[in-house]
Amino acid sequence: MEIITENLRDLKIQRELIDKMIESFEEAKAIFVVGIGRSCLAGKAFAMRLMHLGYSTFVFGETITPRIGKGDLLVAISGSGETGYVVAIARKSKELGAKVIAVTSSQNSTLAKLSDMVIQLKIKFGKEFSNIAPLGTLFELTSMVFFDSLIAEIMERKKLKEEDLARRHSIENEVVL
Repeated sequence: MEIITENLRDLKIQRELIDKMIESFEEAKAIFVVGIGRSCLAGKAFAMRLMHLGYSTFVFGETITPRIGKGDLLVAISGSGETGYVVAIARKSKELGAKVIAVTSSQNSTLAKLSDMVIQLKIKFGKEFSNIAPLGTLFELTSMVFFDSLIAEIMERKKLKEEDLARRHSIENEVVL
C-alpha cells in the first residue's frame, strides 16, 4: 500500500494540460474512450462519470458505440502506449477527423506520438514492483485516481453537486424487487 500511495503522491500533471483536456471535453461533439483489460475498466468508469456530468460519451467495444468522426474526442488509455488495439483505434480516429488524447506512462510511445495531447502518468516500474503491483496495477490505479480527480475538477468548475450527477445515474439502485 505504501508503494501505491507513494506512486500517487509523486504524480504531477501540469495545470495547463488539465485545462486543455477539460476544454477539449467542452468542445467535443462526443467523447469516446478506448483501452484494453484493466485500462478499459478504468476508462469505462471514467466514461460513466463523464456521462453523469452530461457529456455524450461512448466506450469502444460496446455494441451501442457509434462511429467516431470530425468534432469528436478520443481518450486512449494504454500504460505502455503500444497496445495494438488502442493504437489502431487512435490512428483510425485521427484519420476520421477526431482529436486524440493519450493517457499513458510513455511519452515516447506510438500512441503518444500520434496523439494531439499526452497525459503522462509516470509510474515506477522495475522488478522490485512486479510482485507487489503486477501487470500494470500501478498504471490502472493511477489512471483511476487521475480520472476521478479530473471529474472532481469539472464538478468544481461547473458548480455541480452529487445530486446533479444522480439525475443521470442508473435507476437500478432505485428498483426494489
